[in-house]
This record gives sequence, structure tokens and C-alpha cells, in this order.
Amino acid sequence: MQSLVEQNPVLTDADRAALDAQACRGLLWVLAAQGAMGLAAAAIAGIIAGAAAGLSALAGAGAYFIPNALFALRLLINVLKSGRTSPVTFFLGEMVKLLMTALLLWLLSRVAQGWLVWPAVLLGLILTLKGYLVLLLFRKLS
Repeated sequence: MQSLVEQNPVLTDADRAALDAQACRGLLWVLAAQGAMGLAAAAIAGIIAGAAAGLSALAGAGAYFIPNALFALRLLINVLKSGRTSPVTFFLGEMVKLLMTALLLWLLSRVAQGWLVWPAVLLGLILTLKGYLVLLLFRKLS
């Protein structure tokens, strides 16, 4: 039977700082990849289907990227401020992020209904959601 110390290793302040720095870098990499994928979706849609489709894809990407970036900023501030995050804070933030995304998509459907191209919006949204796959492809995430 393992002792309690072997099951729960004690981290030094330097270990915690290194883990916090690694988490912050990973979070920023994911945001960069999601932004790049959103821009790629807009470019693809714009080239294939025209300017309205490109703007629609960009709007769809932004509907997810903006709330996600705000949530990531909140997590970064929390990590840098105290070094500890609560699971409750994370799940509430995730819920607010998803509600903000739904609200932005609803507003987009109301404000831009004259020129909005829904397949392009979905392309931008999905590629931005899956932006982390680019990092996995280049092995930037473990």
C-alpha cells in the first residue's frame, strides 16, 4: 500500500510557478490557434462564396472566440493572482461563455439577417471551436 505522501506529492513554490506558467502558455496557444482557425474559415468562405460568406464566417468565429477569450482572460487573471482556481468558478465561467455564444449568435441572426450566410457562420464557428486540433497536429499540446 502506498503512503499518503506518495499518492499526493507536495509541490514547492517553484513547481507551482512552473505549472502556472505552463498552463498560461497553453491557454494562450489555444487562443492563438482558435483565432487562426477563425481567420482561415473566413478566408476559405470568402474565396469560395464571396464577401458576405467571408464576413459571415468571421462573425460565426467571433461568436465563439470573443466569449472564449474573455473566459481565458478570467482564468489567467485568477491563476496569476492567487494561483488557485475553484472548479465551481470554472464551470460557472464555462456556462456563461456558452450562454454568451448563444446570445451572440441570436443577435447575429437578428442584426445581419439580410446578408448572413448560415453555412459560413457554422464553418467559422466549428473551425474556431476545433482550433486546438491545430496544436495537437503540431504537438504544441500534451
